[in-house]
Amino acid sequence: MQSFISKIKESFRGEVRLDEPMSAHTSLKIGGPVDLMAFPEDPMSLQNLLVMAGKEKIPVFVLGGGTNLLVSESGISGIAVSLRAFRNIRLAKGSDDKSATLFVEAGVPLGKLMSFAKENGYSGIEPLTGIPGTFGGAVYMNAGSFGTEIKDVIVSVAVMNMEGRIVILGKDKLQFTYRSSNLSDDLIILSANILLKKDAPGAVAARIKEFIGKKSVTQPLGEASAGCVFKNPEGDAAGRLIDAAGCKEMRIGDAEVSTVHANFFVNKGKATAKDFLELMNIVKAKVEEQSGVALMPEIKIV
Repeated sequence: MQSFISKIKESFRGEVRLDEPMSAHTSLKIGGPVDLMAFPEDPMSLQNLLVMAGKEKIPVFVLGGGTNLLVSESGISGIAVSLRAFRNIRLAKGSDDKSATLFVEAGVPLGKLMSFAKENGYSGIEPLTGIPGTFGGAVYMNAGSFGTEIKDVIVSVAVMNMEGRIVILGKDKLQFTYRSSNLSDDLIILSANILLKKDAPGAVAARIKEFIGKKSVTQPLGEASAGCVFKNPEGDAAGRLIDAAGCKEMRIGDAEVSTVHANFFVNKGKATAKDFLELMNIVKAKVEEQSGVALMPEIKIV
């Protein structure tokens, strides 16, 4: 990887790290090293990195906020890319007295977007407050809460393919389903335009406070987790099924089914990916035995 760094140094703005532990970049605090981690500062640097990686046949993995991710102890072979420098939010064309179209880059933390909306009186995403991670990851996963999903406000998404070509996808080209989209792993989300309604900042702030209050009671917000582990089956809730199967507080090593919300598994200290996967398999089997429902993972396993 040192030779690769030498080849791109003239065309890449940003930091690169060799053998970077992924545990430092995931909310679960789990994961072995990646061969090289890159933090491009602009789209051109990302483009040059992808083109060179393609020529060298080096696999590239794009990291969001690491909040819905389980990485094995063996780590990741190739290059992991963090878009944490892509953090711009601004008004886009199409804004008026009743609505606001925002341009939001992929690396913007959802908490920062929420604060921007609150301060400026932009409404439509308040139920998503408290969801960790970045905007790009939220778009890719069609993040949702309290009946609201990212797809509800999306106007268009700008993506870069692995050859470095940028494409703007309008809503007619996008297909969002429950915690999923048709944005494949070989497309890197750079930014998106979202349409929000204008409202009084105080009213937006009050709704955000209400939703975060509900989540603080029902979710283990202060513990190391990857959010919901399994997708909710149609017409039911994975957390309810896991609880009904007697899995709450079940523990393998330092991986534990949360006492607050059964669909959140938390790292109580030194949990490994092996612990986490074993716990997932046991819980899945118990739920299927008890209710006949086969739970599907919501977290991404690398």
